[in-house]
Amino acid sequence: MDELANEKVIELNTAIKPYSRKFIYSKLKEAEQKQEDLNKRQTKDLNFYLNIYAFDGDLGYNPYSENAKLNILKNPPDSYRDINTGINPLGLFYKDSSFSFSLKPIWGIRYYTNQEGQVQHTWGGAEAYATVGKNWSIYASLRDNYQTEILAFPQYFTTLEGGNYKVNVQGRQGGDYSEMRGGINYSWKWGSIGLVKDHLQWGNNYKGANIFSGNQPSFGMIKLQLSPVPWLDFNYYHGWLVSEVVDSTRSYTTSNGDWRAVYRDKYIAANMYTFKPFKNFHFSIGNSIVYSDVNPQLEYLIPFLFYKSVDHTLNHGIDNQNSQMFGDFSFRMIKHSHLYGTIFIDEFSISRIGKDEESNFYGYKLGSKLNNWPIKNTYITFEYTKTSPITYKHRVPTLTYESNKHNLGHYLRDNSKEYYINIGVKPIRGLKVEISYLNAKHGNEYQYTDGNEAVLLPFMESVSWSNESYSLKILYEFISESYLFFDFTASNIKGYDVDGQTAQYYLNLFTPAVFQGKTETFTLGFNIGY
Repeated sequence: MDELANEKVIELNTAIKPYSRKFIYSKLKEAEQKQEDLNKRQTKDLNFYLNIYAFDGDLGYNPYSENAKLNILKNPPDSYRDINTGINPLGLFYKDSSFSFSLKPIWGIRYYTNQEGQVQHTWGGAEAYATVGKNWSIYASLRDNYQTEILAFPQYFTTLEGGNYKVNVQGRQGGDYSEMRGGINYSWKWGSIGLVKDHLQWGNNYKGANIFSGNQPSFGMIKLQLSPVPWLDFNYYHGWLVSEVVDSTRSYTTSNGDWRAVYRDKYIAANMYTFKPFKNFHFSIGNSIVYSDVNPQLEYLIPFLFYKSVDHTLNHGIDNQNSQMFGDFSFRMIKHSHLYGTIFIDEFSISRIGKDEESNFYGYKLGSKLNNWPIKNTYITFEYTKTSPITYKHRVPTLTYESNKHNLGHYLRDNSKEYYINIGVKPIRGLKVEISYLNAKHGNEYQYTDGNEAVLLPFMESVSWSNESYSLKILYEFISESYLFFDFTASNIKGYDVDGQTAQYYLNLFTPAVFQGKTETFTLGFNIGY
């Protein structure tokens, strides 16, 4: 879909993800009307996904019943004709004029090996999706994960999904975690509202979003999306974060002597307005607030407000909550290309502009991608990200920009910068081969204890951690939602003696042991289901 948008075949707001299945199908149908603008490989990709997402189209049409090639059960009895066992994608499907249901397996394995050792990550589970009538949809996804070495602790610099690990269960090495996602949504022609537990990603990017990355464990939220006119999209959510800060006043010892710990309440409200003044040019503005130690506030359940101003009213005369602002632009008016950028502002004062000794707390990302020019079926991406000290941090533990201690923003967090280059080719349908270069650095690991002192902290006065990596990746989607993948990465991940701590201290703090130092890592595996 991103490629189709860069080719100006469809128009797409890529600042807000994930997309709904019905939305994806509508965009594929839109692209189908412009097949003359597609090359041979793109046409095969489009037809492949149209066959899959046709199940999410009109309730009166069941692609598994209509096309015997998609159904394992070739000649079911008439009474079970609408119950189908598909292989592309793999699963059980049912659809009639008022109800549809799909049940798909999830299983995968990823194996890493280098001179430092081996790590195996396996996962399995199932996902289900149903629609009732034209307006209601329900979905659920459960997967259980096991890693022989934990790769995504909250402090690690990684784009891997974070988990709430159970460590060394029954004496085996590594950790287990499960991830349950799901929701119920009501949609209409120009909007939707739902109760959801899921990940979300805000901000255009190809290597880590810096507004909401979606890397943290999923959390519950009320979610609203509106597109009342062609030139405006509006997105909002109110989320119930997990503080992992024990509330001593509510914690207690049970009658049998067990200690019952209770976490302090923590929430987030966020909105984003996306304006489309010209076709293929979007700019977005929004704001959010993390608040705690109170019940959910009515004012933060109003989707359209500027929450920092609300905070000044609700907490007049006492410490405020933690508010943020952000913006995003996406420019696709030149065919084949995508220029984009995001900015995240944690704390900002006009009086600090131009003062070398003082800084605001913000991060930004600038990037570009070029598809199918000058060579068809190729692409090249460049992205630069810079984040000033203290951004995403807060001196009050219950007001941090985190859930389950995982940062909600960019994976490198504050006082960091990153260059990323990616070159790829799609020679045939489903196959992607790419090489990439990454140069990431993290500066001093400052503690946020006093606001007056924090604004004086210099950007990357010293480097505490760096990662320079070259990668070759091959990925093949052999059936829908199922992949074979291979990755070779030559990396040099280093720590440095800074601020009284050793280089090894920073390596252990930010990087799993298997990836530390100079390594040549081979990764291979496959998965069935997302």
